[in-house]
Amino acid sequence: MTTVGPAAGSAAPVRLTRYARGGGCACKIPPGELEAMVAGLRQPRNPGQALRGDEDRLLVGLDDGDDAAVVRTGDGTALVSTADFFAPVVDDARDWGRIAAANALSDVYAMGGRPLVGLNLLGWPRDVLPAELAREVLAGALDVARSAGCLVGGGHSIDSPEPLYGMAVTGLVDPDRLLRNDAGRPGVPLTLTKPLGVGILNNRHKRTGEVFAHAVAVMAALNDKASAAALEAGAVCATDVTGFGLLGHLHKLARASGVTAVVDAAAVPVLDSAWESLRAGYVSGGTRRNLDWVRPHLDAGRASDDQLHLLADAQTSGGLLVAGEIPGHPVIGELVPAVAGTTLVIR
Repeated sequence: MTTVGPAAGSAAPVRLTRYARGGGCACKIPPGELEAMVAGLRQPRNPGQALRGDEDRLLVGLDDGDDAAVVRTGDGTALVSTADFFAPVVDDARDWGRIAAANALSDVYAMGGRPLVGLNLLGWPRDVLPAELAREVLAGALDVARSAGCLVGGGHSIDSPEPLYGMAVTGLVDPDRLLRNDAGRPGVPLTLTKPLGVGILNNRHKRTGEVFAHAVAVMAALNDKASAAALEAGAVCATDVTGFGLLGHLHKLARASGVTAVVDAAAVPVLDSAWESLRAGYVSGGTRRNLDWVRPHLDAGRASDDQLHLLADAQTSGGLLVAGEIPGHPVIGELVPAVAGTTLVIR
């Protein structure tokens, strides 16, 4: 944990999570509220003579809530553009920067792209927290961006009531080899490339100060290899699992693709200590909202409330959910023909 103080020997630990109302991707605006907010905000058709035809260049936009925007450049490539930021999810400043950068880069990997440049997005309560901590956040993010081969070219900062950090990232993708959330087809298996449970463990960390190094390692890990493996396997449909939980993101994928997703709850990988922490009550408000959002579309079968909360757990920098079988990662279910009124089935 980062420490600050007036002199050596008197430094006190700074718990960054105490300065945030929420934490990580669990502080997203609830999915139902967000969809209502952006309803109708679509790229207009033929918005003017100078722009006529430009709407065809936007390959992926707001329509299905995909992970990033994709714009065709006209030279056989396409740009991927995304932005992601959040309040502290851990108390260590450098780890928070690493996690936030990996999370932002994940949106590019979820589209099958390669990140080129990131811009820092920093909100800092400068009268409350020292600038040295902000520098640690930026340094952690820079470390992860460098490991991804992604340049960092500055960014933007503001004086804000609570600490916030993330990145806007631009990358390249082959428009003929996109991974998108509306391309799922019946009969295709579902693969998950990171275990669930980081939201539960982050909530426990925020409330108790306990550090879960294995959860930090999972969140800070890039999804680059998983993305490359998905493309190599011929996958065309994927998303990453973040604040809306596995069930929320899978609901969006199934709805956009016109299919129903069947999840084998026993096959879903879970981090050590997550079940114990869930049963002890460390469930975030974001997770509960995720489950409330998908319930009208969910056939829960015999799944317990604990299982459903784990499957709806609000992840930060989670893995890729791929429609396809990816070597080295567990198959957790399959896509089947659409069942009226149901996008999700738990078995």
